[in-house]
Amino acid sequence: MEQSKTEEKEVLISHLFNAPRELVFKAWTDPQLLVNWYAPDGCTIEFKTLDVTQNGEFHSCVHDPVHGDCWIKGTYQEVVFPEKLVFTMILTDEQGSAVEALAAGKPEDWPQETITTVTFAAIGEQTKLTLHQTIPEAQAKATGAYQSWIKMFNKLEGILG
Repeated sequence: MEQSKTEEKEVLISHLFNAPRELVFKAWTDPQLLVNWYAPDGCTIEFKTLDVTQNGEFHSCVHDPVHGDCWIKGTYQEVVFPEKLVFTMILTDEQGSAVEALAAGKPEDWPQETITTVTFAAIGEQTKLTLHQTIPEAQAKATGAYQSWIKMFNKLEGILG
């Protein structure tokens, strides 16, 4: 039996932080910490809403001086302190209504919804963070999304260190 679509490798990134996992987890859930690292280089982020609880929602905007604003809304499907976060992400407008990928400055075939899973494993006093996102890795690399995660993790490392 032939597969109609080839399985594409999705985004999977690990990073070892020189900080305890409770602190790394907090950096993903505390808006005062998030605004300092959770945006690509040269960009800033603001949260219109942020409720990091089971079924809680967020609505954020990455302000990019080159490409303009990118609004994203999502729901936290799992929040397990300090082990795991699972959340959806959809492209929206400022009011929170879903928009097509092209209208948000993404390629036409960008997924309508993605799911991001972040796990936090204690390794002594360090934390191994693993991020999985339901976007084909090749597409994430082509748009710069993959590289942005790496740079944001490096920013976070600097804040925690």
